[in-house]
Amino acid sequence: METIRRWVQVLWVFLTNGYWGFPFSGTLYQGPLKVLCSPGLNCYSCPAATTFCPIGSLQQLLLGVRLSLQVGQLYLGAYVVGCMGLLGTLCGRMICGWACPFGLFQEWLYAIPTEKKALPQGLRWGKYLCLALLVIVLPLTLLDSFGMGTPWFCKYVCPAGTLEAGIPMLLLAPDLRTTLGWLYVQKLTILAAVVLWSIVSSRPFCRTLCPLGAFYGLFNRISLIRLKFNPDNCTKCGACHQVCPVGIRFNETPNSGECIRCLKCSSQACSFNAISLDLGGYVLISDFSPDKPINPCSSP
Repeated sequence: METIRRWVQVLWVFLTNGYWGFPFSGTLYQGPLKVLCSPGLNCYSCPAATTFCPIGSLQQLLLGVRLSLQVGQLYLGAYVVGCMGLLGTLCGRMICGWACPFGLFQEWLYAIPTEKKALPQGLRWGKYLCLALLVIVLPLTLLDSFGMGTPWFCKYVCPAGTLEAGIPMLLLAPDLRTTLGWLYVQKLTILAAVVLWSIVSSRPFCRTLCPLGAFYGLFNRISLIRLKFNPDNCTKCGACHQVCPVGIRFNETPNSGECIRCLKCSSQACSFNAISLDLGGYVLISDFSPDKPINPCSSP
């Protein structure tokens, strides 16, 4: 199952970044696919991006609300919000585990052999703060002289944007280097910190800073696709705790907002069929046994 998930992740990287003509055109893709919402965090300004970023688009919607009201217009942004809500309702944070390019990037970094460190649980609230403050409140309230807000998360924080757009655009258009300042240095520093952190801790950006993960996590308990826990089959051996990349105890907090539904707990740990994947109450997968090691707790 882990091999399948890895191939699906790679496939989504190419589906959302399928424009490879940018080295010759020198421009961003602006074709008809750009109206499609990327399920994961994928920068709109990435030269190869064929879709738009949900968090970036949400900020752009909110930062212009006050100005649109001043000129007697109101853009509700139902398409952007609707796409995000539909994806969250259908999959919850399964998108983080299967379809996010920056999530895959962190997993590759974590595979580098080195001493690993656990993340303090309290840091998980950071992503909800980013969602509330940087994505919603500040773009709505701090305005310039024209009545426009600022995309705070994208402009000042997002390491995915720096990796996918900031660095490639400098290589693609060298003239931009003359415009660089301390803001770019700040963004590079944040990216470097996330890269180093990802080598020693599993998915630190997803768990502590990603506002899209926070948004999808709000849907985890009600999404159509989710993991189902069968307490009657659980022996409380704790094997699922040891393989979880986001540090949750699935048997204690089923469908936690932190769960990215990577299925490692089922395919690599649980030998007792206590965890199944279901769609709206209908079991999709209930036995992951082909990938499972022998669980020592299964012995008499």
